[in-house]
Amino acid sequence: MSGLVYGLVQSPQYAATSYVIVVPGEKTDPGSALGYAQAYGRVAIDVAVRANAAVQAGVDPHTLRSGVQAATSPDAPMISLTARSGSPETAAAMADSVAQALVQSSSDAQSSTGVKVLNFSRATEPTAPVSPSAPVAALVGGCAAGLLCGLALLVRPRHAKDRMAVVPAPAALPQRESV
Repeated sequence: MSGLVYGLVQSPQYAATSYVIVVPGEKTDPGSALGYAQAYGRVAIDVAVRANAAVQAGVDPHTLRSGVQAATSPDAPMISLTARSGSPETAAAMADSVAQALVQSSSDAQSSTGVKVLNFSRATEPTAPVSPSAPVAALVGGCAAGLLCGLALLVRPRHAKDRMAVVPAPAALPQRESV
């Protein structure tokens, strides 16, 4: 029941992803671009908050920090920036603003790192929510409630008389006559 209520009252969540790529300079080892991509991926959200990406996206910094996730590829110098929001337009704006902030802030360090961060793909506005629908939320809630009830039955306290086995008295056996 609680899953159905949750599914009905929760607003749908939309996700949009923007990509940036780290490109080595002329005198830079191509392998270092992968290392810098990993490093930029770890600090992307902090850099974006400091670079006023929240203002550009039209959200507060806390929303930007909690609503955007950065992920890096283990074998390509690419960073994906995925934003989640209750509005498809806001999700796309958040992802794009973090990508733009990362590109701008990395240009300041380009001379010392030897790599350049470039926009690879802008986020598109999602057409469908990524959050579960009301029936799925109800199903998950029902399963969770059943699991919790089963666990409660397993750990409930028992009285001493419930733990003692009742052994019936032996029935009288017929006597055999000896010969």
